[in-house]
Order: sequence, then structure tokens, then C-alpha cells
Amino acid sequence: MHRTHCQRFRPAAQSRRELLQNLACGFGSVAMTHLLSQRAVAAEELNAGQTVPLEGLGPKPTHFDPKALSVIFLYMDGGVSQVDSFDPKSQLEKWNGMPFPTKIEPTQFNNIGNTLASPWKFQQYGESGIPVSDLFPHTAKHVDDLAVIRSMTSNFPEHTNANYFLHTGSGLQGRPSMGAWFGYGLGSECQDLPHFVVLNGGLIPPGGLDNFGSGFLPASYQASVFRMSDAAVADINRREPSDELQKRKLALMRQLDQQAAERFGHDDQVESAIRNYELAARMQLAVPDLMNLTEETRETQEMYGIFDAFPNTTTFGKQCLLARRLVERGVRFIELTCPNGNGDRWDQHANLVDGHTKNAMSVDKPIAGLLSDLKQRGLLGRTLVVWSGEFGRTPFAQGNDGRDHNQYGFSMWMAGGGIRGGTVYGATDEFGYKAVENRAEIHDLHATMLHLMGIDHKKLTYRFSGRDMRLTDVHGEVLTGVLS
Repeated sequence: MHRTHCQRFRPAAQSRRELLQNLACGFGSVAMTHLLSQRAVAAEELNAGQTVPLEGLGPKPTHFDPKALSVIFLYMDGGVSQVDSFDPKSQLEKWNGMPFPTKIEPTQFNNIGNTLASPWKFQQYGESGIPVSDLFPHTAKHVDDLAVIRSMTSNFPEHTNANYFLHTGSGLQGRPSMGAWFGYGLGSECQDLPHFVVLNGGLIPPGGLDNFGSGFLPASYQASVFRMSDAAVADINRREPSDELQKRKLALMRQLDQQAAERFGHDDQVESAIRNYELAARMQLAVPDLMNLTEETRETQEMYGIFDAFPNTTTFGKQCLLARRLVERGVRFIELTCPNGNGDRWDQHANLVDGHTKNAMSVDKPIAGLLSDLKQRGLLGRTLVVWSGEFGRTPFAQGNDGRDHNQYGFSMWMAGGGIRGGTVYGATDEFGYKAVENRAEIHDLHATMLHLMGIDHKKLTYRFSGRDMRLTDVHGEVLTGVLS
């Protein structure tokens, strides 16, 4: 047997200096683990109010000149009925109450009823004459700024998988959210707030927080979820009794991290945690100012519906106003979730009129206020606003007064930076059931959003598990018909 040394070889004993040095690194690792496990935040010393860019999270070069710098995603949880909102169909009136006259695809539930006409009337608005239902009288006044896509489709008829697909480009759990991809590709222009913020109005969508996660991207790209309450961000206040004690603890943490990195190399998970703690410390100063909506005039607050008698309008109005304030501060991607208390999201398998009326009342005036406010402040031209649910609803009834899930064709809209307003893109069949013209997929939506932000979706990749991954996977085409 080959031996590299003789049997009498004995390793040299460590010197006392070497022993202490190695032990110090061991103690440092223990201390580091302890600090990371605490709820207290970590960051640079906050002396003199100075800010230092977070390594790896600063602005990154784009593939071409962007049309928009921020995204506001208005997520309509549960699926808005396209034939009751932005896609009127006269054939539903003709066949109302009769058996549905064309082939019915498999549905989420089996209680299939007859053809169901919309309970709401449609009117044409603006110079473009785009029809909008009476559900959205305030948003309708902005149709000349909207590109209404009537031919969107999804691959999934069930909420959880459809939500993952809408948010991450995959129906599987654990993939990076589109907001995480935007941060990875574009970096951040804001040093004291996250690049990706979710404003929680009370409903986290089916699928949970994985809709907003970083997946296989570094943890620093996941969303920060803000509650619409006085304590907007959980666990952000320091636990130390004084600022000085916190600064000393953070300084020790940085020192130990540097020593560990020099000795053992950088660890992406540790570095991501460090960056998150550094950002959290800055947020201790930035969030209270951000959440102080009393700085806004009463006229502005009224425009958003903040003083409305319906409490859910107030909630969503505060979210929309906060979204504008986040855009002003350079936050890259902001998602708004729906308020709680309207019965069952937009998911009206029964009681369509009551449920859709309450949900529309919650969001219509605030969204119109957001579009007006962004426009008058000169922000709409550099902000991409997207309105969508995970799928639509069937043009036939579920039972007598509801609609089932429909992924074969539904409506959404986009407005703002790079969008050609007053546009209708695509079409569904005569019943509003299936996309038949310019059929669009969620991958196309993501490709278009990235394009407007200056990113070629085919070049935005991350090496994981032996292959180059991207938000659009191997799919996606930019919807050039909605671009200005």
C-alpha cells in the first residue's frame, strides 16, 4: 500500500498563537449564528444619517433604454370575470338562461348552469371608446391610458398553481417571484427601502408567501411584506435598549463576517442575510416617514378614497397612495393585494353580483386616484401599472348566480411607461370564453414587463441545478401591440 509518509510521522503541535487564532474563528462563527437568528436587525453604523449602497443591490445596466423604472402590480385575487368588466358580449344576452351553446371544457366544479349574461351594463369611454362595465366607473375614465388585453390565458384552473404561474412563471412552488427577478436583473435605486415590496391589504393569495419569494435566487431578492397598519413591517424595531448598543453589536457582526469571509470564502446565503439586516436597519428610519400619509393633502387622500364610508375602499386607497410614495422613493417593484372582508376575493362561485360589486367598490376609486396622481406628478410615464388576476370566469353560470374558473381567455390591462393607451389587444370568442385572436400567455406578460424595464427576457438568466433559468423559462414573446 502506497503511503505518503512513514508510520512514525506525527503532525506538528499547534503553537499557542495558532490555537487562539483558530478558536477565535470558531467563536466568531457561533456569534455570527446567534446574531443572524435574532430578530434584531444589522446594518452599517447610522452615523450622520449617511447611506452606503448595498453591495450587489445597486442599479444595474439594462440591455436597452427602459421605458419604465418601477412596476405597480395591482393583483386582483381570485379572478375577475372578463365578461362583467372589460369584454362585453351581446351573445350572452341572446342566450341568457339557456344551455350554453358551445363545447364546455372541464371545469373546477361540476355544478354547471346555463348561459349567464352580465348583470352590469357597458358604456364606451374616452376618445378610444373602449367599453367598460358599470363595475368600474372611476377606472373607466382612464381608458385612454390603458391597454386592455382581452386574450390572456393561463395554464392552470386552480388558484394555488395559477397564482404561482402568474407570480413566478411556473405552476410549481419555490420558484423566484417576478419581483425577485426584476430586482436581480435591475438592482435597486433605493438605498433605505427594499427593491420589492408587497402591500398586504389583508389577503395573502392561495399559495402563500411563496408567491413573493426569491426561490433559487439569493434571499436578498425576496419581497418585504408591509402590513397596512401602524406596525407596517414585522420585527423591524431594534430589541437592544439603546442605539449605541445596537451599533456595537452590528460592528461586531461586520468584523466577524469579514474575518470568516477572508478565511473560508464568501457564502451567498450568509451574505444575503447580512444585506437584509443592513437594509432593515435603514428601514428603521425610512419606514415611519414612508407610512406617514398625513403628509399628503386632504384633497389627495380623498382622491384615493381614504375617507370613503366603505372600509375596504379606505384600505386599498391607502395601499395605492403608499405605492405612489414608494415609486417616488425609487422602489422597483410594488404589488398590492386585495382587502379582506368582501366575502371571497373575486372568486364568486355564487352571489356574483354581491361579491363582484363589493370587490370593485374596494379597488375602483383608489386605482383611478393612483392613475390620476401618477399622471399629474409626471410619474405615470416612468411607472408601469399592471392590473390582473390569476384567471377569469366562465360565461355560463355555476349554479344559478356564480361563475366558475376560466383559464382559456380573460382580461387584464396595463398602463404607464411605454404602453400605448386607448388600445384593445386580442379577443375572445363571441361568448367571452376562449381567446381566439392574438392569444397571450403569462410568459408573454412577463416578457413584456421586462422589455418595458429595459431587459431582454431571454438574457435574464440564473444558473441553477445545471441549467440557465429564467422567469419566462423557454417561452415568452413581447406583446408589441400594446407598446407605444
